[in-house]
Amino acid sequence: MLLKNVYTSIDIGSDSIKVVVCELHNNKLNLLATSSVKSKGIKKGLIVNADDAQASIKEAMEEIESLLGIKINKVIASVPANNAEFTFIKGEVKIINENNVVSSDDIVKVLQSSMKAKITPEKEMVTIIPIDFRLDDAEGMQNPLGHKASKLASRAIMVSTPKKNIISVLSVIESMGIEVVDIMINSIGTINALKTREMDSQVGSIVNIGAETINVALYNKGTIVKNSIIPIGSSAIDDNIAKAYNLTLDKARIVKERFAVCHTKYASKNDFYDVVNKDSKKIRINQAEVSALVSKRYCQLLELIVKEITSLSGKQLDYVMFTGGATNAYRFDMLIKDKLGKKASVGSVTMVGLRNNQNSAAVGNIIYFINKLKLKGKEYSMISEEDQDNLSSVNKNTANISSDSMLNKVVGYFFGE
Repeated sequence: MLLKNVYTSIDIGSDSIKVVVCELHNNKLNLLATSSVKSKGIKKGLIVNADDAQASIKEAMEEIESLLGIKINKVIASVPANNAEFTFIKGEVKIINENNVVSSDDIVKVLQSSMKAKITPEKEMVTIIPIDFRLDDAEGMQNPLGHKASKLASRAIMVSTPKKNIISVLSVIESMGIEVVDIMINSIGTINALKTREMDSQVGSIVNIGAETINVALYNKGTIVKNSIIPIGSSAIDDNIAKAYNLTLDKARIVKERFAVCHTKYASKNDFYDVVNKDSKKIRINQAEVSALVSKRYCQLLELIVKEITSLSGKQLDYVMFTGGATNAYRFDMLIKDKLGKKASVGSVTMVGLRNNQNSAAVGNIIYFINKLKLKGKEYSMISEEDQDNLSSVNKNTANISSDSMLNKVVGYFFGE
């Protein structure tokens, strides 16, 4: 029986736990199922209460398992990017096999040689991202596997984070009997899910607006070089609405997501939303008024984002792409173009059935993992043979993601296994 290449990715966020399951079939990534549940025990991207976090993860996993009809025992997991470091590294090895053909072992060796003495005691490596390879005097190769050479050299970015960032996630997930087969920071997954062909030759930023934090990442030719976290997110807007109209945070969030408009130009003075406030009084909220409040707060967040991008880059960028659940807000795309110009856009995962932008990182982490397997020349699946038949009745949505065009640059933490 041919094993299905099925992969599960879990994104542990302050607002929600997202789980995505995909299958790679005929070089296309197919969506099998997604789940999203409200997270607990996580503040500003960090696990602060392991028991609460575990309960949230368990709920998300049970939801995805009920959709698929199988037990999930292996996952790719995101780890916090707080205080992540990005180090440029180089390595070189001799090709010593009889035919001088570069093997996956040679790729592993050259990357391992480049990271020697680069990790500090308080840090742990998350991944190594190759920039390019050199075969003898031939430079700029993206995948040297199977080519002939006497020497193989590499240039890469090594990503590391504080050990506590990784340990906190691994301990919670593995205590549930689930094996973490790879780890990732979301800004690397995001570029894999959203990258266009033009971005491979450009310098730009992808901004992920979360509930409690905003992740700002800088990329050079599709490779991450810097990352920063702003300790505020879209939940600040919920708080403003709640205070202005004496609402609970849950109701304020509904007003923001279902009624308010990001750009005041598109808000109506004649539209109203009826809601019961905390004093059990029924009130009417005018769309133009609440949209003015929401737009002002989003503009303040954009000012912080622009300041952070300037601090990271110090020069004009070719693009600024936005992702995260906040980008689903009505007319968010028009607001960012007004404030940042034509270079600003909302990223989109080109996968049928996956319309919510909050899943971009989880999908990208799967693409990252598959690409790593390609560099090793191996296949891998996160489900057992007995679970394959249970998946046969699942309706799959074919993604417009070609592994030839998108799975071409990344090597991960467990690459040497």
